[in-house]
Amino acid sequence: MSVHAEAHDHAAHPPAAHQSSRVDARTLGMFLFIASEVMLFGSFFTAYFFVRVVGHQPWPPHPFHLPVFIAFVNTCILVTSSFTMHWSLQSIKSGNRAGLQGGLTLTFLMGLTFLLTQILEYARIGFTPHDQAFGTIFFCLTGLHGAHVFVGLTILAAMTTRAFRGHFSPEEHTGVEIGGIYWHFVDVMWIVVFTTVYIL
Repeated sequence: MSVHAEAHDHAAHPPAAHQSSRVDARTLGMFLFIASEVMLFGSFFTAYFFVRVVGHQPWPPHPFHLPVFIAFVNTCILVTSSFTMHWSLQSIKSGNRAGLQGGLTLTFLMGLTFLLTQILEYARIGFTPHDQAFGTIFFCLTGLHGAHVFVGLTILAAMTTRAFRGHFSPEEHTGVEIGGIYWHFVDVMWIVVFTTVYIL
């Protein structure tokens, strides 16, 4: 084969990009994205601890109150959605398409319930982001998490639509796995936010 022919063949069929054999590039990308989001949340938690520890301000300050019970119920809903997400992934790995569809649908509905409950909580909570540093940090932390839930619901809607169209299989389910990683991150981050903002 001539040099010209080899060059043409190389251009038409370039070698596969080098990547780790241990971690899929798409999965690694999601983990790196989550790492950046953890740092974003960290900046708001820094402000929170500065106000409470350095500023020695009560949380919540008088006369405000936090709806701890409603937030706890919402937490239970979101944590349960992690189990249904895991169920959907395990289902498609074993070829159970109905389990995949059911798990994703339940996960989406519970995530939507969580978000709608949080919006109702905002409407009735009795203070605004302008009420001292407390109000600003509360709405920033919970609102940031709510935005991530909205993104997660968008991903879940796409995954569920694809599941009902038969796009996933025991061999090809990376989309479910990556979406599940993001959703578990959203759940874990809420547990941290709930514990920090509502309990401590």
